[in-house]
Amino acid sequence: MTVGENKQQKINKVVIVGGGSAGWMTAAALAKVLGKNYCKIQLIESDQINTVSVGEATIPQISLFNKILGIDENEFVKQTQGTFKLGIEFLNWNKKKGGYMHPFGDHGRSMHAIQFHHYWLKMFNQGLAPDLEQYSLAAVAAREGKFMRSQNMGDSPLSDINYAFHFDATLYAKYLRKFAEKRGVTRTEGKVVDVSLRDSDGFIDSVILEDGQRINADLFIDCSGFKGLLIEKALNTGFEDWSDLLPCDSAVAIPCKPKDPDKLYPFTQSKAQKAGWIWRIPLQHRIGNGYVYPSKYISDEEAVDILTAQLEGEVIGKPNFLRWKTGIRKKTWNKNCVAIGLSAGFVEPLESTGLHLIQSAIAKLMALFPHQGFNQIDIDTFNKQSKTELEYIRDFIVLHYKVTDRDDSEFWRHCQSMKVSERLQAKIDLYQANGRIYREDNELFNETSWLSVMNGQGLVPSGYHPFVDALTDEDIDNRLKHIHKVIQKSVDVMPLQTDFINENCKA
Repeated sequence: MTVGENKQQKINKVVIVGGGSAGWMTAAALAKVLGKNYCKIQLIESDQINTVSVGEATIPQISLFNKILGIDENEFVKQTQGTFKLGIEFLNWNKKKGGYMHPFGDHGRSMHAIQFHHYWLKMFNQGLAPDLEQYSLAAVAAREGKFMRSQNMGDSPLSDINYAFHFDATLYAKYLRKFAEKRGVTRTEGKVVDVSLRDSDGFIDSVILEDGQRINADLFIDCSGFKGLLIEKALNTGFEDWSDLLPCDSAVAIPCKPKDPDKLYPFTQSKAQKAGWIWRIPLQHRIGNGYVYPSKYISDEEAVDILTAQLEGEVIGKPNFLRWKTGIRKKTWNKNCVAIGLSAGFVEPLESTGLHLIQSAIAKLMALFPHQGFNQIDIDTFNKQSKTELEYIRDFIVLHYKVTDRDDSEFWRHCQSMKVSERLQAKIDLYQANGRIYREDNELFNETSWLSVMNGQGLVPSGYHPFVDALTDEDIDNRLKHIHKVIQKSVDVMPLQTDFINENCKA
């Protein structure tokens, strides 16, 4: 057999170490795409090890993942006690505004190839237009507790409704486990206690379980969480620390009963505190709550007290503490090991990107799926794309902390003064000059998202695009009023989310 033929030998076995959302999303996707005959897929997880199961809010890209798997959406929502999500409300992130919405979907409509917000900026600054979110179907519907899926209604905003989900992450992993096992994935109960490397090239040869079992594979996927059992402990890959940009390094999660079970609002809430922020995620059977905080400024005991004081109903679980270091592995694919999920890297869940990063890593692995020869260019491409993607997400999250007028604590003063990446600073400067926003390198968050947060955080541009002045104020005013009217009429015909769930996907 020639070297070339050897390189083309297919992967015969994949071992996934770790369950939870990362492990079972990976297993389900591989099983669906590869089928039962391409290669063996084995997932190792231990019932003794708790998974990080607070990733309960998502962004719209999750729908694509569900479609690839061929999942029935109503059944999925039922099985995971899910609700729908049209955006995130940010409260107390600046002094001037009580709160703002980062909605899914556009604001208004572009005119003469110029983004809508330039026209809005001109009129709003003259006191002739309401707040930006009044021109977003998702924002208005979210605040009114309304939800429906897209309808085939031509030019109506109801033809294009972007949404995501809130769900119980533990139930989601169980749901995907059933899906994956039906399609041939083998689950092995056990705890990995050692990893054996090949002498010839340092690749992983096998993992050894507590009961002495040795499990070999061609490709290993590390879904072991922050520990990084394979990518870090076995392969010593190294870590790039971003704590200087995102100082929150801890969280405590405590679920509670809802105050009013009949009022299910379709949005996640993020409420800023003197240090860090509190999340609220509404599910069908409970409210998920958590406090993300910097341990330098807040102790665990204080964090629990601050969170419990703000819970709306009876506590139904013990505090679940999380610790992390913000950043990314120096390689998320090293030799024959790919890290997916928390083992690859982490930025705090402010914009609900955790499950998306798992999904995105799976998609990249599918696109660059190796032969046994493991071409280095494939590995390098995966690592470069993974790092670029996470850097853009990091910068978007840093934006919330950096662009604020809050100076009421040492934490917020630190955030105001911290040095950010050149790329983020350039985006801020560009918007401040004339309201311009550009999406770069297919980054996750588009112009609508950047606009929502920069405007919501109180960043005011000095001007707007000069082409706006090609229309008269009267013409712009008429168009803005028409868009506002269409949005409101569209929301009026939408059902309450509670009614929609009761009819379609009640758990």
